[in-house]
Order: sequence, then structure tokens, then C-alpha cells
Amino acid sequence: MNNPTSFTDRENWSGEWYELAIEIGDTSDERLQGALSALWRAAAIEGCYGHRDREPEEQDEVACTVSSLAEFGFLLGTITLPTGHRVVCGCVAVREDGCSDWLDFYLPVGALDRIDERFGSYRFDQADGEAVFGWRRTYDDWLADIGTSVYQEVPFRLGLIGFETSGTIDARELNGTPPEERWMGYLLPADGVLRYLAANG
Repeated sequence: MNNPTSFTDRENWSGEWYELAIEIGDTSDERLQGALSALWRAAAIEGCYGHRDREPEEQDEVACTVSSLAEFGFLLGTITLPTGHRVVCGCVAVREDGCSDWLDFYLPVGALDRIDERFGSYRFDQADGEAVFGWRRTYDDWLADIGTSVYQEVPFRLGLIGFETSGTIDARELNGTPPEERWMGYLLPADGVLRYLAANG
């Protein structure tokens, strides 16, 4: 039987990522570490590992730190979804000179498709927007709650929720005004308050 929590099953890591991408702000190891620690707690991620080619029980845990992200390129674990299913998950940091630090928490569609086939076929779904985004809303709202918890500890510039959201836009480009028709969810801070605008089309 296919196991969506298996690290060594390559199919679990295949396909796109379903993401909570967070624009932390100007480069800062301290703030990135704070957001990483807050994310691991808020999402209740089980374990913290640096290798996909070994099962968790076959490797030692690594420290949930910015240094580990730099060493391994990503950090991995398993997580319980709001549906009660468990899947593999991961986290990467995107850091470029002169740009914001980003922290990207992802759920591979390969694993998600094993617990909900709609993830694998969403791009071909001919249903209207309300039907498509209706089933996604459970997952999006859950990721928004995680992002809100991170924001309470480390205020950030922007959060993006959905399929392959990382790098699509930043806070400067958005300028506080999300589109009326949204294929991804937005977490937008204003005057110290984080606003969640769900995907709607």
C-alpha cells in the first residue's frame, strides 16, 4: 500500500508543491530562525531531517535551524493535515542578495494526491471556481492559521498560499492590493494586523 509518509518513496515528492510561502523581509538570520521555529511549532511538524533517501527511523534528526537549512538545502518532516491524514512535508529558505528572505513550507502534490486525488487533477478540473476552491479551502484555511501563528511571533511582509506560489509576487509589487480574482490565498499585514484573503478563482 502506498504510504504518503514515506521519505524513500520518490512518488511522494513528485509533482508541484502546495505551499505557504512567507516573505520574511530584509535578510536576517535571527528573523528567519524565529520564523522557522514558529512554523515548526505552529504546524506541529513531526521530526526534522535532512535526507530524503532514508526513512526517519534510519537517520538522526537535525537541528531545526537556519544553519541546517543552509547545510541540507531543505528540512523535512511529516505532518497531520486538517483531514487527519499524515503526509511528508518540507521547508526551504530562499535568500538572494538585495532581496527579501523567504521561508517556504511545502506539501508535495505526489503525497497529497495519495490522500485526495483532487490535488493531482485540479488543473484539469472543469468545475466552476466555487467548486474547485471549495475543497481547497480546508487546506488553505489551515495553512493561513499556521501563517497567522508565525506572524504573531515574527511579523512578516506577505504570505502566499496555494500551488507553486513562491516567487510569483512580493509585497512591494503587490503594494497592499491583492487582485479581486485570486488563484492563491494572501496573508497581508496592515497596521500590525494580518488579513487573510482566500483564493476565489
